[in-house]
Amino acid sequence: MNSQLRIPLHDGKSIPQVGLGVWQTPPDVAVSAVKAAIEAGYRHIDTAAIYENEAGVGEGVRASGAARDDLFITTKVWNADQGFDATVKAATASLKRLGLDHVDLYLIHWPAPNKGLFVESWRALIRLQEEGKVRSIGVSNFETEHLDRIIGETGVTPVINQIELHPRFQQTALRRAHAARGIATQSWSPLGQGTLLANPAIERVAAKHGRTPAQVIIRWHIDNGLIAIPKSVTASRIVQNFDVFGFALDAEDLATIALLDAADGRIGPNPMTAGF
Repeated sequence: MNSQLRIPLHDGKSIPQVGLGVWQTPPDVAVSAVKAAIEAGYRHIDTAAIYENEAGVGEGVRASGAARDDLFITTKVWNADQGFDATVKAATASLKRLGLDHVDLYLIHWPAPNKGLFVESWRALIRLQEEGKVRSIGVSNFETEHLDRIIGETGVTPVINQIELHPRFQQTALRRAHAARGIATQSWSPLGQGTLLANPAIERVAAKHGRTPAQVIIRWHIDNGLIAIPKSVTASRIVQNFDVFGFALDAEDLATIALLDAADGRIGPNPMTAGF
């Protein structure tokens, strides 16, 4: 049986280090993917309001038969719902779709600085945590200046910042900023949306360990103290992506993968210029 690892959060809770991401997963497919993941040993599921599959995630959770307290469920407020009152309303709607009385982690999905509402949204998350509707609160796609603003204006530090992070875009400066503030780093698109699976360097490391390229990349996240949420809708691959606790990368492997970092490695939107 795989031995799941957990990362401590500064609010006294902890998060499973590997979870299932369900971005671009249709609701009906999310049901089977979530059920398969929980049966494979996953205890961490990451969704978002904008994914439009929260209902499917909730159905998959119930179909798995797992005890709610054994699971760690994350969702996120979308940019169109930013602002204090709108965020509170959005969280309530997410809980209803999920069929849950609380989520373990609630995130502001993007800072959306052009809207100028992320501080008020953060105040709403603080209120939601006080009311017990969310256990932990964090952010996604925030840069250091966004983090410092919400911390400075509310006195409350996010437990986590979920950012694009993979071997081609390693975000070392932002990770250092997180560490200095006691914020855990979570990686979205941890496999580079599949673009890294045929990378020759990754393939060499995988062959050395008798593992798949995906397993090597997920293990790289683990060995760097990151939280990863690889996405798959295929049951066999869901199982394979979780079979990463029986080996570790050595210093040579980590040095090889460190060389893949690139200034132009970002795949997704830039939080400073994203116009949504």
